[in-house]
Order: sequence, then C-alpha cells, then structure tokens
Amino acid sequence: YQQSKMECEWKPDEQGLQQILQLLKESQSPDTSTQRSVQQRLEQLNQYPDFNNYLIFVLTKLKSEDEPTRSLSGLILKNNVKAHYQNFPSGVSDFIKSECLQNIGDSSPLIRATVGILITTIASKGELQNWPELLPKLCLLLDSEDYNTCEGAFGALQKICEDSAEILDSDMLDRPLNIMIPKFLQFFKHNSPKIRSHAIACVNQFIISRTQALMLHIDPFIENLFALATDEEPEVRKNVCRALVMLLEVRLDRLLPHMHNIVEYMLQRTQDQDENVALEACEFWLTLAEQPVCKEVLCGHLSQLTPVLVNGMKYSEIDIILLKGDIEEDEAIPDNEQDIRPRFHRSRTVAQQHEGDGIEEEEDDDDELDDDDDTISDWNLRKCSAAALDVLANVFRDDLLLHILPLLKELLFHPEWVVKESGILVLGAIAEGCMQGMIPYLPELIPHLVQCLSDKKALVRSITCWTLSRYAHWVVSQPPDTYLKPLMTELLKRILDSNKRVQEAACSAFATLEEEACTELVPYLAFILDTLVFAFSKYQHKNLLILYDAIGTLADSVGHHLNKPEYIQMLMPPLIQKWNQLKDEDKDLFPLLECLSSVATALQSGFLPYCEPVYQRCVNLVQKTLAQAMLHQSQPDQYEAPDKDFMIVALDLLSGLAEGLGGTIEQLVARSNILTLMYQCMQDKMPEVRQSSFALLGDLTKACFQHVKPCIADFMPILGTNLNPELISVCNNATWAIGEISIQMGPEMQPYIAMVLHQLVEIINRPNTPKTLLENTAITIGRLGYVCPQEVAPMLQQFIRPWCTSLRNIRDNEEKDSAFRGICTMISVNPGGVVQDFIFFCDAVASWVNPKDDLRDMFCKILHGFKNQVGEENWSRFSDQFPMPLKERLATFYGV
Repeated sequence: YQQSKMECEWKPDEQGLQQILQLLKESQSPDTSTQRSVQQRLEQLNQYPDFNNYLIFVLTKLKSEDEPTRSLSGLILKNNVKAHYQNFPSGVSDFIKSECLQNIGDSSPLIRATVGILITTIASKGELQNWPELLPKLCLLLDSEDYNTCEGAFGALQKICEDSAEILDSDMLDRPLNIMIPKFLQFFKHNSPKIRSHAIACVNQFIISRTQALMLHIDPFIENLFALATDEEPEVRKNVCRALVMLLEVRLDRLLPHMHNIVEYMLQRTQDQDENVALEACEFWLTLAEQPVCKEVLCGHLSQLTPVLVNGMKYSEIDIILLKGDIEEDEAIPDNEQDIRPRFHRSRTVAQQHEGDGIEEEEDDDDELDDDDDTISDWNLRKCSAAALDVLANVFRDDLLLHILPLLKELLFHPEWVVKESGILVLGAIAEGCMQGMIPYLPELIPHLVQCLSDKKALVRSITCWTLSRYAHWVVSQPPDTYLKPLMTELLKRILDSNKRVQEAACSAFATLEEEACTELVPYLAFILDTLVFAFSKYQHKNLLILYDAIGTLADSVGHHLNKPEYIQMLMPPLIQKWNQLKDEDKDLFPLLECLSSVATALQSGFLPYCEPVYQRCVNLVQKTLAQAMLHQSQPDQYEAPDKDFMIVALDLLSGLAEGLGGTIEQLVARSNILTLMYQCMQDKMPEVRQSSFALLGDLTKACFQHVKPCIADFMPILGTNLNPELISVCNNATWAIGEISIQMGPEMQPYIAMVLHQLVEIINRPNTPKTLLENTAITIGRLGYVCPQEVAPMLQQFIRPWCTSLRNIRDNEEKDSAFRGICTMISVNPGGVVQDFIFFCDAVASWVNPKDDLRDMFCKILHGFKNQVGEENWSRFSDQFPMPLKERLATFYGV
C-alpha cells in the first residue's frame, strides 16, 4: 500500500519536464560543443534527487514522445545507476524498480530492450540480493499470454544471465537456477523464434562454468537442441551451434554417442546462408581439433570437411567493399589513428643459445592467421575457416593433403582473383602441419608464389607475402640463389608497394624471413638497408611502426655484420631523426626504443656516437615514470597512474646499450643515478618492470661491475625474494643476474649464498619448468659453486641429475664454461654427491664440442678418478649401460 501511495505522490513538474526533454533533444545533435554542454548540464542535474524520477518517467510514461528520445532517457538513467546508484534515495530506487517491472512488456521493442538494460544494470550493482521479487516476477511474466510481455521479460533475463551468471549460481540467492533452467528449457519449443532464441541464449550462459543446475538437465537440454537443429530462424540456429561448441569443451561425453550426426549437422551449418550461423558452426572445428578424439571422429569426414573450409576462406563481397579492395593505391592517404592497434612490448628475457641455431623462442606465434583486415570486424568466417584448417593440418598432418592437393591445383591458377587469393591463403594455412608432404611441390610452388607477388590485385599481393613467410624456413634451407635471392628481391619491392596493406604484409613477412635467414642476408645488406631506409620517407604512421620491427629484427639476425661505417651512415640518421621528433609521452617511442635496442646490441662500438643522448633519455623516462607513480600513489585523485611501458622499454634499451657497448658505458653510468632508479624498479609491483630491471642489472654487472658492487648488499635480498617460478620471466632474469653477480664477486659471494640456494635447487627439481628457466637456474647454481664450493657442494646430490640433463643441449659458451668449472670443483669437494647419478655427468661432459684445455683436464681427472676408484671390472659393467655415441665420445676425448 505504502508504495502505491508514494507513486501517487510523485508527479513531474511541467517546467522541469520540458527542460529535460530539451536536453534529450540537444544530446542527439552531432555537434561536439553541444554534446559537451549537455554533458555538463547532466552532471549538474545529478545533484537533484528526483532527476532520476524524471528520466524513468520519460522512458515508461511519456508515450507522446518519440521512441529514440524515450530510450535515450533510459540509457542516461542507466549511466546514473552505474555511477551513483548507492546514493539514490530509497524512494527513487523503489519507483524506478516498480516502473521497470510494469513496463517490461511495452509494445515497442526498443523501449522493452532499454527497460531490460536498466533492469540488468540495477541487478548487477549487487541489487539481486536487495530486489528479491525480480527473478520470480520475470519468470512469472514468461507465462504471460501477451507476446510483448513474454519477450520483454526474456530479454531482461537473458541480460541478467549474461551479466550475473556467477551470483545466480551461488548460495547468496538460494540457487534460483534450479527453477529457472527447467523453466527456460520449456521455451525451446515456443512458437515465436525470438523467444526460442532467448531461451537457448539464457541456458548457454551456464555451459562453460558447468553449472550444477544445468548439468542435472544436460540430457533434455541436448535433446531439445537437436530438435531445434534445423530451425528456420538464423538466430536460433546460431545459438544451437554455439551451445554445441561449448558442450564439446565441457561435456564431450554426452555428445560422443551422437557425434556422427553432429559432425554432419555442423558441416551443413558451416555452409549456412547466414554468415553469423556459419561462423558459430565453424568454431566447432577449431574446438574439436583441440580434443584428443578429433582424429577418430573426423577421419571419415575429411573429404567433405576440407572443401567446406576451403570454400569459407574466400573473401565475401561485403569483405571486399569494407577492405576497399578496389582501391589499389592508397600510400598517400594518412592513416586513421583509431585503426592503429596498441602494441604490446615483450619485455627482455635472457635465454641460452642451443646447438644448431640461434635462441629458441618459447613464444613463436608471430605468424598466426592474422594476416589481413583490421577494418573488418576482426573475426569472420574467412579467418575462422583458415584457423580451423591450420589446426586440422597439425592434427592430420599429411593425411589432409590427399584432400587439399586436388583443390589447390584448381584454386592457385584460377582466373578469378578472389578464388586464387583464397588458394594462396590455404597454402599458407597448411604450411605448418603439412610441411613434410608439401616439400616435393615447393620447387614449383615457390617460384609461382614469387610471381604472384607482382599480381595486379593488392589483396593477392598481400596474402602472398604472408604465405611465403610461412615457407621461409624451407626457402632458407636451399641454396641461396635458387629461392632466397629471388624471394628477397621481390619482397623488398613489395615493402615499397603503393598499397599500404601490401607494405604491411611485406614488412611482416620480411621480418620472418630475417629470423630464418640470419647471416645468410649479410651479402645483401646494402640492398636491404637501401629499401628499408627509403620506406622511412614513404610510410604512413601505422606501417612505420612495423618498419621499426623489421629493422630491429634485421639487426638481431645479422649482428655485428651491421657494424660497417657505410651501413651505419644509411641507417642511423633516419632513426635518430624520428627519435628527436617524438615526445616523451608518445607511444611510438616503444617500437622505436625496441628497434634501437637491437641496433645498439648489433653495432656495438659503432653505436658510440649516438649513445649519450639515447642513454640520457632512457634514464629520464625511467625517472619520470617513477615520479609519476609516486604522485599517483600518494594522491590518486590528483594524479593519474603512469603508463609503465615507457619505463619497461627504456630499461630494455639500457640493457641493449650495456650489452652492445660493454665497458664503454662506464662513464655514462658513473654520471647518472641509474642504480638508485633500478633499486626502485626492482621493487615495483608490476612484474614486467622487475623483469626488465633484473635484465639490466645482469648487463651492468657484466659491463661495469665497479658501479654495481657497492649496491650488492641491497640488491641480493630483493633478488632472493624474486625467485618465484610462478612468474617465469621475472624468476628467469633474477636467476641469471645472480649468476653474473657471483662471477664478479668471487669468494665475496659467500654471505649471500643462503639467500638464494634453496630456492634455486627447488626450481631445478620442479616438474614442468620451462627449458629457459631450467638452463639459467643450472648455470647459476654452477657459478655459485664455482665461487663458493664449500657452501654449495654439500647439496650436490639434490641437484646433480636435473643439472646435467638441462645443460647437455646448450652450446659451448662462457656461461656453460663457468657452470661446468663449478660442478667439477664441487665434485672434488663432495665426490659422494655425484656417485648415484654419474652416468648423467658423463653424458653432460660428452655434450661439449671443444672445452678449453684446463676444463678438459678437469673432466679427465674426474672421469679417470671415478674409474680408478671403482676398478676396471665395475667400470666396464657401468659403461656398458652407455648408449654407443656416448661411449665413443668419452673414449675418443677422455680415454675412458
């Protein structure tokens, strides 16, 4: 009774109402200054408690106004609820709630949807608990004879299920889903397609979390889905497909008995006339490929599935319009700043070189299928089909080729460019999975693709760049004049293409080629630099950022070969010119700093003339960021948080300088407060900041330890607390820095051993530790043992076995050398510690190609000592367990 009385009491004041309507009209104006004044007026009106009553009144009662204005009034109210709901007087919030429930069945779909949005916003402000009648009331309204009421209530319920799924399944609300889910299932058979679609969408919210209430009804749910499989409404088919894809992840057991039919069904849906349905269905193949049953489930269907996926990889007409596929030359048109994606800086991680090639990256996903279209909504049927083909190629390997090759022949030489383009994408998508089977065809295909690089259609040229980069590894393995040289020549022309999309694809492809070819590129350096430097003057904003990456990768790949006066003269002026143009707040500094870091490391002494201003600016960036962070911490309302990426990238460039310049960086360090700044960075709460500061600590330790040494007592405890393998990269860099410090400290390392040794031994024995971290941990344990054998040797037995297995695969180098000297020294202190695992030690020794003479003597001494100790007969019994290659190497090199 109370409530209805209150409703009678509140009536809008006519003048106030007109004022608000005027505001709502103005806010629909395109003019930005009008928009701004409307925003200010709205803020002022929020001072009045009953302002929100006016807004709900316009939405639900003022039927004389046009619908967009009424809806807008509701959306402004929604924003107020979001921002200030806790300050609404209870009279106001009660009025809003009752108006919402009374008007959820408004005859206008727009008004119903707006009321639904308002309801879910109030519900998600923690109000599900304080609005106990909401869910029962909405569920009751589902049974209404009036379509609008039923649809409005379902629309609201769907939004609540999306926004508040977790709380609906918690004890806080007395588990309403036990009633709601069976209720939703009843509506799968409703005669209105819109309602059927709402019902599935509501239930779908609870699949991934394996909600108990749904799991109890899983079989009727699946039966109901099958019943709707061929519904005439696309939205229903889309929700059915989405449900099946999620069930594949969480309840495969329930789908397996029906799998043959589901696969047949999904094959049809992947070809649905409605692209949204086709896209949802196509996700099925991606998800299935991750399941162990994929091979047995799909092997009989490959001949049907392959053409369907390949067909989905063609650009649709709408794609081509959106991609401006008919505009061939756009290099002079400046970029739209909104299109430039934020780049993520990958902080520095210290890794070991392995036998055979350069550094092995843990994350080698740069060439995934994101080759094209940033203008199209990012995920579409073309990309999904290509990604599915990629993962299936990895599951079925060359078995897939039987079905692909006949199609490819037809596509690759097709007269229509759209078809030919899709064939080139197919070729790239299968590159990883079907590499072995493709090799016989590559001598013919690669020259054909190199020809396609000069196709008259830009979209064909750009996809060809990407596909060729997927075969770069093979190209580089052949004699350079056969494929590498023609490919490189054409790719460099594409870097200077008149189409921006082609420039971008060519630059990315070239970076991949650089990584694969490494020093094979040295003979062509002048030619490559010519092109890259010319691109500087040609590129618009977005591609400039990719160009930095191509230059940085080139420097990483050819290393010191870049250090020739004529190359430096070409490359440095444009880089430094950009460097001077950019302000300290400009995010374009990130890729430029990364690029300079690679260049400094490669040029070494050649970078000296540029090093002082670069060093100074990096130190300033770190200092500014730290200062801003401190201001923000003390007065968060006054100062906003800084973007710490500036500091991370600057620390990484300082590492690059220290690594490239070595001892010559000493005077710069002496004249700056970098060590104080590093001490703060090492304690930052953001892991990436700590990760980069530990890398810099290690590099400065190698370059100019005299400046680091006075701080060691402060630094070591921090390093000790960061040996937490949950944060792999932080832990890795801290471990490496400890190893570098111990080499410099020598016996003076003794007081710090206890701070770090136990953690390191624990990490080396942990299962599933990434290879890079294991190797660095082993090296650091070895180095600690080298400088303080008495402290470390007693623990030998606890780490010798994983120590040996993790270091057998890395190249001979300084770090490996010092680590093995450490192990030998510890074995001489505690020979008993190695006895049980001696075969592992033998294997690790045999992994050396050519150790220094005195290290070889140490190995000899230990091997012969062990042999003499156990006696000839025991030794031959022991060495009979060795694999043949190991036996031969030890006999040849060490005479045992």
